[in-house]
Amino acid sequence: MSAERVKDPRRARPAALLLAALLALALLGGCQDQGQGGGRARPTEHARSPVAGQFPFTGLPAKPAPILAVKIDNASQARPQTGIGSADIVYVEQVEGGLSRMLAVFSSRLPAEVGPVRSARESDFDLLRQFGHPALAYSGVQSRLRSTVEAAPLYPLPPATAPRAYVRGTEHPAPHNLYVRPETALRLAPHASNASDIGFRFGAAPPGGEPKKRQSVRYPSAGFTFTWSAAAKRWLVAMDGTPARTTDGGRLGAATVVVQHTTVRPSRFHDVLGSVTPFTETVGSGKALVLRERQGVRDPLVPAGREGRHHVHHHGRRPG
Repeated sequence: MSAERVKDPRRARPAALLLAALLALALLGGCQDQGQGGGRARPTEHARSPVAGQFPFTGLPAKPAPILAVKIDNASQARPQTGIGSADIVYVEQVEGGLSRMLAVFSSRLPAEVGPVRSARESDFDLLRQFGHPALAYSGVQSRLRSTVEAAPLYPLPPATAPRAYVRGTEHPAPHNLYVRPETALRLAPHASNASDIGFRFGAAPPGGEPKKRQSVRYPSAGFTFTWSAAAKRWLVAMDGTPARTTDGGRLGAATVVVQHTTVRPSRFHDVLGSVTPFTETVGSGKALVLRERQGVRDPLVPAGREGRHHVHHHGRRPG
C-alpha cells in the first residue's frame, strides 16, 4: 500500500478513535473524518466519576488491577489479531507510510495471548503517562529511542528482558508472529500501577448529539469504519473495508468510539526504509467526536498535561 503525501503535517485533523465498553478504541493521528457530525456537547449533571467497585476505564463492576499496555501490529499481514477484544482501551496511531498500529491497554481482563506485538513509537510514551507506571510489552525500539524508554515512567517488557512472556505463533509470517502472555508479563512487573481514574465519566448522554449509524476515519494509507449494530449494542469495526475480527473473540466492536482531533507532525526518527516517523501530539486540549448508542456528539477534549488525566472527557456509559 503506497503512502500518500501529507501537505500540512502539523494541521489538526480527526486523529484517532477511542472505543469504550467491552473494548475501548481510540484512533490518534492525522486522518480525514467522514460522516455526519453531532452538535457540541455540554456537561450533563448525570455524568459522574467512577465510584467504589466501578472500574475506571469501563464503568463496569471490577476490582482495581495492574495495567499492561501492548503495542500491536495492524498491517494487513498481521490480521486477524489476537486478544484485543479483551482490552479496556485501544488507541490507533498513525505510523510510517500513513499506516497504523495499536496501543492496547489491559487491566480488567487478561486474555491468554495478545499480538502480534511490534515496536513502540515516541508518541506512545505521552499517552502512557496518564496511567501512572504501567507495564509496556513491545518488540523493541530503535537505538535512538532507548533513552526515552529508560526515562519514561513505566516498566518496559521487550522480549530481550522478558523472554518468558513471549511466544512465536504460526498464523502469520515473521515479523508478524510475536505474541505476549499478559499474566506472565505482569508477574515480571510486580509494581505496575493499578487502574485509576483517568477522566472518563459515566452517565446519560449529554444534549446536542444527533442520530448516526456510520462513521469513517482515514489515515493516508489506512481506513476505519464504525457501524452501529442495534443487535450487538456496539459500533462494529471495519479496517480498510474489511470487517475486523480477532482469532479468539470474533467480530471486533466497541460501545463508545472517540475520534480525537490532534496535530501530527514529523518526528526526528525514521524507520529502516528511511520513512519519517510521525509524532502525534496528545498533550493539550482540542476537540473530539464521541460515538455512543447510535449517536454522535461533538465533545471538547479536556486539557491535559504530561502528568494529567486522559485527554477525552467521556460522558458515556459502558453497557453491561
